[in-house]
Amino acid sequence: MKAIGRLFWLALFLCAMPALHAADLSGTWKGSFEFQGTSMPVSLNLKAADTTVTGTVEGLPTSPADIHDGKIDGSSITFWVNTDYDGGTYKLVYKGKINGDNIDFDFGTDDGSWGTTMTVKREFAQAAAVVSDVTGNWAGSFDFNGTSMPVTFKLKSSAGTVTGTVEGMGPAPIEIRDGKLDGDTVTFSINVDYQGQTYTLSYKGKVQAGQINFDFGTSDGSWGSTVNAKKS
Repeated sequence: MKAIGRLFWLALFLCAMPALHAADLSGTWKGSFEFQGTSMPVSLNLKAADTTVTGTVEGLPTSPADIHDGKIDGSSITFWVNTDYDGGTYKLVYKGKINGDNIDFDFGTDDGSWGTTMTVKREFAQAAAVVSDVTGNWAGSFDFNGTSMPVTFKLKSSAGTVTGTVEGMGPAPIEIRDGKLDGDTVTFSINVDYQGQTYTLSYKGKVQAGQINFDFGTSDGSWGSTVNAKKS
């Protein structure tokens, strides 16, 4: 009975292997191949489901080129794309061997008149930095019609919400509205009076060590500027 049980679990594992490989392939893979003495960068944007692969190839004369008949069989991946070159359309057939975060490809025209090899590596997206608190005073300046205008942000953040005031945009501190902190990005808006009219200014800042780099401007896009505010 124990031997039968081991055989059952082994069979179940082997049946699951193609699906595991498929799940691992989704994402962006980058590499290059040589064409007439020139290194050609290429990017494969893959999406795997069970043993099927779809997506695009970027870097060919026709770009992006849609992947057709994409299949995964164990550690092997195959597909083909159409690309235009020198006034003709060619079918390129790809045969790859999956090796962890690399795929080694042999590929070329389906009639065998041209072919080459390349290795593509998985591109891992960098996680956005998470900033838990921007509480404090941040001072900087921005250019307005050729004049440097000092400004101070007095911020208080808690659980992703930002409150506080902006000083230097009027005769009195202006209350921040709809303030949010998401990852390393802080956003809010203020209302300012200028030449008898009220304008809404929207701020979007990237938080780094000891500073916030803001892009800001009117909500209709008619005016904008930047300010590098350092913690004081």
